[in-house]
Amino acid sequence: MPTSSAVAGWEDVAVRDVETNGITLRVFEQGPDTGGTADRPPVVLCHGFPELAFSWRHQVRALAAAGHRVLAPDMRGYGGSSRPADPDAYDALTLCADLAGLLDAEGVDDAVFVGHDWGAIVVWQMATAYPERVRAVAGMSVPATPRSPVPPLPLLRKRNGDDFYIVWFQEPGVADRALARNVRRTLVTREIYSAAWAARPDEQLPPPRWLNEAELAHYVDEFSRTGFTGGLNYYRNLDRTWTLTEHLAGRTIDCPSLFVTGSRDPVARFMPDDKMERVLTDLRGRVVLDGAGHWIQQERPEEVNTALLDFLAGLPQGRS
Repeated sequence: MPTSSAVAGWEDVAVRDVETNGITLRVFEQGPDTGGTADRPPVVLCHGFPELAFSWRHQVRALAAAGHRVLAPDMRGYGGSSRPADPDAYDALTLCADLAGLLDAEGVDDAVFVGHDWGAIVVWQMATAYPERVRAVAGMSVPATPRSPVPPLPLLRKRNGDDFYIVWFQEPGVADRALARNVRRTLVTREIYSAAWAARPDEQLPPPRWLNEAELAHYVDEFSRTGFTGGLNYYRNLDRTWTLTEHLAGRTIDCPSLFVTGSRDPVARFMPDDKMERVLTDLRGRVVLDGAGHWIQQERPEEVNTALLDFLAGLPQGRS
């Protein structure tokens, strides 16, 4: 297998399987063996689509070096974690229950949760559904937003059309086959996935400058083995999650929070961050990295690490 300093370093990170919520999570961990202290709480890193715990390779060591116990799971449906066949097994409350069970397995009451892309959606939901388990929360690329007055999919279809990637993802099997046909192309494309993208001949593109060939090979190997269905099922539960979380309507996130994004992140085109203060009552910072795109913790790791470490250093000791 190709090696690089990042891949070789990742292979040195401790890994174990954790039983939680009826599944197994593959969890990569670094830092003190104890669950955390009042001023150094554990940190849980939640990746997005199509990523893995490996996408946090630049953050795990930096956070552990600052004295935090760091846990980075392959989320349900990805990598070495369980991939339930039932699409209904991927609603956001179920994903949050996975993380609550991870804390139970660690023997800790709460943690700081950090998420990127779909991981951001999950950690915002975690802070809403399990506020007692979340010391603080940081989301990247996808902002916290107020609950939609209607299910989200009809709105997305109306505003963006049937070829919008989230809408295109809804039909089981269609996007799954298109993304798996050429895994390397799927992972390095500069375009947003769509039926039109899938219909074109495969491009021969190099990886982006922030992803070397060895790192790309790690992703390609994993997604060639697992496919993309687990991650796509997150999108297929958007309306179902909306229904299941009706009892949380109007609830705010009152723990310390942070939002980090890139000025060129395409998510901002359809998910602006101008309503976050309606949800986040203790927003400590909105960090926008000039010129950065969507894959921010891999593209600009040093700046992301600085933002996270500054946020963590400013947290009160214990729960307020």
